[in-house]
Amino acid sequence: MANRKPRAAAPRAYSIYIIELSRACTNKPCALAPLYVGQTAHTPERRFEQHKLGGRLAAGKPHKYGIKLRRDLMKGIGPFATRQEAEAAEKTVAEALEKRGHLVFWG
Repeated sequence: MANRKPRAAAPRAYSIYIIELSRACTNKPCALAPLYVGQTAHTPERRFEQHKLGGRLAAGKPHKYGIKLRRDLMKGIGPFATRQEAEAAEKTVAEALEKRGHLVFWG
């Protein structure tokens, strides 16, 4: 065999995703839909699918109450080069959505 250089892995990109939750996820009255904010190295679509399938990769609220991805709210956010940048953005996005009046679950 010839000496081959190992192929470099593609750089990983992280993104923020926002899932609209059913109002049944809370007893609090809310005028705007409750939301779940997360960050992932997968596509937002894949991460939503993982939540809905359940198991160890799923968070409780999106698994049980997740309705759909809110692409309109995700527009213009990311991608991020590191998990740390994505986690900081996740917190910032969650806080901004709370200021707009949404009940937000994240983290």
